[in-house]
Amino acid sequence: MKRFKEVDEGFICEHCGMEVKPLYYSSRDHCPFCLYSKHVDIFPGDRQNTCKGLLKPIGIEKFKDTYKILYQCEICHKNHKNIVAKDDDLNQIIKLSALQ
Repeated sequence: MKRFKEVDEGFICEHCGMEVKPLYYSSRDHCPFCLYSKHVDIFPGDRQNTCKGLLKPIGIEKFKDTYKILYQCEICHKNHKNIVAKDDDLNQIIKLSALQ
């Protein structure tokens, strides 16, 4: 059973208010400006999670030849991870790495 559904859509970030364009090479799953995400999926792309809380970036970890952003939901407090996108703000990534 496939558990990943690619969803690449633009949105207005609920944390910083910036307009976020689709990624065009993979699924857009967080804001490239402030790095916040939204707790909408149970499995990537399914949009079945009823929580809908903001996922606050709390750290970063090495993953293969890239990195993953570590999140904690501001409502249910579950932890989550998203792969860094090519257009993510490098200064925000550096700030996250300093938190560890």
